[in-house]
Amino acid sequence: MSMPSEAWLRGPIPGIAPILQPLAYVLIQAQEDVEAALAGVPAEVLWRRHNNAASAGFHGLHMAGALDRLFTYARGESLTDAQKAAARAEGQDQSIDPASLIALIRESVDRAMAQLRATDPDRLIDERKIGRAGLPATVMGALVHGAEHTARHAGQLVSTIKLLR
Repeated sequence: MSMPSEAWLRGPIPGIAPILQPLAYVLIQAQEDVEAALAGVPAEVLWRRHNNAASAGFHGLHMAGALDRLFTYARGESLTDAQKAAARAEGQDQSIDPASLIALIRESVDRAMAQLRATDPDRLIDERKIGRAGLPATVMGALVHGAEHTARHAGQLVSTIKLLR
């Protein structure tokens, strides 16, 4: 029997607490959807804009960067200067090619999956501060938003590529 196309139908992911399994499924699905959408896409298509909407490349960079930043907050850490600089650069056209973007997204998802494995379910309601303003959140809130934000931008990347092909 072939593996189901939907990550959540493949069974539990080893090492991840049951309460965090849905977040892992979302991240896996987003990564797979982006990889499929970017297969065979020329580099120039990544940065093409349609009707003044963001480019597919922006969505890919932002999904990887925002996931990293939100999971940093979930750990109770502040953003590094490198993370802040990367966030500023996401909105600018880049020379990154599809294979490099896929690798960047894989690395980001891999780090997030490792963090989910290391997350203590008993600490999910611990308070966390988000952004320069120190807005109130919890570990679970930062993790959930990281996963759903990733999925949202994966969908936008896929749709943008379809429009431009």
